[in-house]
Amino acid sequence: MPADAKGPMITPETRVGDLLSAYPQLEDVLISLSPTYKALKNPVLRRTVAKVATLRQVAKVGDLPIGTLISRLRCAAGQEEAAIAEEDAPAAAPRPDWLRGDAVTRSFDAREAIESGGHPMERVMSDLAALEAHAIYELVTPFVPAPLVDLARAKGFDGWSLRESPEIVRTYFRRR
Repeated sequence: MPADAKGPMITPETRVGDLLSAYPQLEDVLISLSPTYKALKNPVLRRTVAKVATLRQVAKVGDLPIGTLISRLRCAAGQEEAAIAEEDAPAAAPRPDWLRGDAVTRSFDAREAIESGGHPMERVMSDLAALEAHAIYELVTPFVPAPLVDLARAKGFDGWSLRESPEIVRTYFRRR
């Protein structure tokens, strides 16, 4: 299907769900850019995270420069390229003082759920809502869950992620 150059302009703040509604052919382009994006085939993820995740967040998840992501998507959609300033990759934030191993009171390994087509957002948000003061919640995923971390921050939690290996990211949360 040819790209529709008359659709909405693709920007770093475009939500993935809106992008794929306007340009369904871009799903394959996204998936070709990062293996992490294969999760877009997951209908639960499409109904939940894709509605709130911006391309800026998706670039972080896929470990892609935002300018590269936007440029490839615009080209495939038949849009004029525009210079998008590459954001310097933030230096890995140092381990926060609040993160002590003995304070982890609950852990959830979401890798199997994600790989089988599920999405942990509802469970994680429920677990966080029940988190006691000074307790730490650990989430294990195959990628940095940037949209989930942003959502938790908006609801009053601190979050910090550590890439342990290419397949394992540990994200820790606590109440602010």
